[in-house]
Amino acid sequence: MASKYIPPAEVQEIPIPKQYSDIGFTQIRVTNVPESSKEVTPVQLVTLYRPTKVNAFTPTMMSELETAYTLFDIDDRVKCIVQTGSGKMFCAGADLETGFVGGEESNRDHRDGGGRVTMAINRCRKPTIGALNGSAVGVGITMTLPMNIRIAYQDAKIGFVFARRGLVMEAASSFFLPRLIGYSKALHLCTTGATYPAKHSLLSELFTELLPTPDAVLPRALELADEIVKNCSGISLHLCKEMMYRNPNTPEGAHLLDSKLVYEMFSSKDNKEGVQAFLQKRQVNFQGTMQNDAPQAWPWWNAESTANRPVGQGYKYKAKM
Repeated sequence: MASKYIPPAEVQEIPIPKQYSDIGFTQIRVTNVPESSKEVTPVQLVTLYRPTKVNAFTPTMMSELETAYTLFDIDDRVKCIVQTGSGKMFCAGADLETGFVGGEESNRDHRDGGGRVTMAINRCRKPTIGALNGSAVGVGITMTLPMNIRIAYQDAKIGFVFARRGLVMEAASSFFLPRLIGYSKALHLCTTGATYPAKHSLLSELFTELLPTPDAVLPRALELADEIVKNCSGISLHLCKEMMYRNPNTPEGAHLLDSKLVYEMFSSKDNKEGVQAFLQKRQVNFQGTMQNDAPQAWPWWNAESTANRPVGQGYKYKAKM
C-alpha cells in the first residue's frame, strides 16, 4: 500500500549515496556497523567529530547532521541510527567562536540551527539512540531530545544552560524536555542553568540507562540497535512514537486513532510476518518501510512546514551511486 504522505517542503529530494563515506562530511563521521562492511548496513553510527574542539556545534555541523538524517529517512537500507561523540565529550554545546549571532536576518526568516537538527531527527522515520559517552551542554543535550533512546555515562555533565548565556530554550526543547521529564524538573533545570551529572535525580527520566564508564556507552547503544533491527518492525516503531507525540490529547481521540491504525496494521505484511514468525518460533524478517507501506491513516495531523531554506544549504556534496 503506497503512502499518501507528502513530505514537508524542507525535506527535498536528494540523492542517496552508495556509501555515506562518499559524501565527505567534515565535522561528523557516518560509518557502517561494522565499519568494515562494503555495503550500507542497517545500523549507521553518527559521530560528532571535532576532536580538538570538544565536538562543539557549528553551522557546518548543523548542516551535515541535517543532511545525514534527511538521507537516513529516505534510505531503506538504514534501519536504526546511533549517535555519539568523538573523544571524551559528547558535545560541549554551541561553538561561541563561530558566530552564532542574531539580528542578521529578519525574525520571520530565521530558523534556529539546533532546531533544524532536531526537526531532521524528529522527521527521520528510523529510531535513533543517543550514546552520550561524555558531557552534553546546551544544544549538545537538546539535539538528543527527539531521539527514541538516550543512554549515558553516569558522571557525564548535563546542562540546560540558556539563562546563564542570556538565551532561551532552543532546538524545540521547550516542547520535548517537559514531555520527557515533567514540567517541574524541566523548570528546575532551566531556572538554575546549572550542570548536573547524568545520574542526578533531576535527570532520572531523561536517560533510560546509565553506564559506569564512558567506554561502556557506545557498545551498549550498538547492542540495543542490533536488538531493535533484528526484532522490530520499523513501521511499528515509527507509528508508536508518532502516536505518543501527536496524540489527540483525549482518551476518546486516542481510542479513535488507535482503532484506525490497528485496523490497517492487521492486514499489513509486517503484521503477517510478525505473527507467522511467532507461531513458527523463528527469527522475524520484517520488510515493510514507511516509504512504501505506511498505513493510509498516517499522517493524521496537518504537517507544518518550517522551511525557509533548503536542507543542507551551505554544504555541497556529490552523492555517488
